[in-house]
Amino acid sequence: MNKTNKNVTFLSSIGLIAAPLIWGFSFVVVKDSLDSIGPVWMIAFRYTIAFVLLSVFCAGRLRGINLKSLRRGAVLGVFLFLAYFFQTVGCKYTTAGKNAFLTTIYVVLVPLLGWPLFGKKPGWHVALAALLCLSGIGLISLGNGESLFSMNLGDILTLVCGVFYALHILYMSRCNEGEDALVLTVIQFGVAAVLGWCIAPFYDGAFPFAALQSLRVVFSMLFLGIFASLVAFVLQNVGLKYVPPALASLFLSLEAVFGMASSVIFLHEKISPRAAVGCTLIFSSILLAEVVPQLRKKTA
Repeated sequence: MNKTNKNVTFLSSIGLIAAPLIWGFSFVVVKDSLDSIGPVWMIAFRYTIAFVLLSVFCAGRLRGINLKSLRRGAVLGVFLFLAYFFQTVGCKYTTAGKNAFLTTIYVVLVPLLGWPLFGKKPGWHVALAALLCLSGIGLISLGNGESLFSMNLGDILTLVCGVFYALHILYMSRCNEGEDALVLTVIQFGVAAVLGWCIAPFYDGAFPFAALQSLRVVFSMLFLGIFASLVAFVLQNVGLKYVPPALASLFLSLEAVFGMASSVIFLHEKISPRAAVGCTLIFSSILLAEVVPQLRKKTA
């Protein structure tokens, strides 16, 4: 590998660390903003900003858009909206740190759901990862002496969000064949934004004029739209082009760690020893589910 390639790989690796760092901090921004603005309005603003900016960036690509791409992008947009809806509403009822870690269940669900949907039988590592993940969820979400049915509403909604993230990833992997990923992303951003604008008045109530008079809320929406939705996406996709998959997966899985760390630093959330063990188990399951398949491909 020459010096130029090494520099590109290094910068791409930095990008793959920056993306989960942004996503991790976004859990804090969402949690803080929920005191001022409804979760669905937040989604509407976030994806409207991302849609407009990415549309301008991809204007040339959008000229050749066809009905097939529109249909696929629309389905992806519905999955994306539902994932963020359950995640954002869930964050209202649980801590930002728990929201970050429980969201990552999608990493384990992707190979598990891929089996009945696409006939791809998962390997032994997926079963072990699922067991570790479930154990971690129990330690994080359940209090001492509580049963599975006493999980709080926010934890349950966050786990549902993980299901839709998994479906989004699985469908995206099918749509990527013969499709322009950026065009699909523009469409799904647009669909998520439209759904947000249509549902927000019924779920959250009237347009939040008062909230938008706060610079703090405005800057939060801009951060979520520009950085958490657009910049992080670009960093991820560029990074995946130049960094080996196993290493890229390791970097991206840091989202849960950054999310928990941000909640402790900025929101002063406390982590019990039991929850710390649970986070460790979930993070281990993420690494097992993401990295092992890539290592097996490399040695095959």
